[in-house]
Amino acid sequence: MKKPLLTLALLAASLASFAQKPATAATAPAATAATDAYTTMMTAAVAELMSTGDPAVLRASAAKMERAATVKPQDWLPRYYQAYALLIHTFQSKEDGDAKDKTLDQAEAALAQARKLAGADESELLVLQAYIHQARLSISPMLRSMKYSGMVNEAVEKAIQLNPTNPRAYLVKANNIYYTPAMFGGGAEVAKPIFLQAKTHYATFKPASRLSPSWGERQVAGRLKNYETAAVK
Repeated sequence: MKKPLLTLALLAASLASFAQKPATAATAPAATAATDAYTTMMTAAVAELMSTGDPAVLRASAAKMERAATVKPQDWLPRYYQAYALLIHTFQSKEDGDAKDKTLDQAEAALAQARKLAGADESELLVLQAYIHQARLSISPMLRSMKYSGMVNEAVEKAIQLNPTNPRAYLVKANNIYYTPAMFGGGAEVAKPIFLQAKTHYATFKPASRLSPSWGERQVAGRLKNYETAAVK
């Protein structure tokens, strides 16, 4: 743990130094090295985040992303992944509803910070906002469905308008339909075509960069596998 913290401290000091004076032939290689170190650090942090369901590790990942945001405050991705880690934590933890709501408050605060930054992918931010609404709903489905189900739909439809090929928008939309009772127009069979849309878009999806959001494909595959298993029965 000390090594990543030291790396972040060194990166912060380097970037602060670059901000104080214009780049020259002498400073350009150092700037490139700092950028490469940041990308390497973030790549490892994202990989760790995407490979865990442990609440403690998810908390640690959120904290790590928050520190990364201080190293490169103009980059929206650390705040995005901080929000994502906190969101997934609420699904994996055994905390009570009040504690989960507080964690989701923190996730929304991080997301709001990401939204302020230049270059942020608004479609991805809307998908994550929809996912946070979904997490709120899951805390108390009977009491919250009227409020949050509509908020999920509104956010994902805006995300799809901005980027019709964003597979995560279709995944979150399908999940919302899947868990909506059939009497209200939802259910597994109504959701299936949307999951298939998500699968189609994942097949052609190419992240904008090594660090860009790319999660969700395994979840779609798992959902569709459940349909196949149910059909066999």
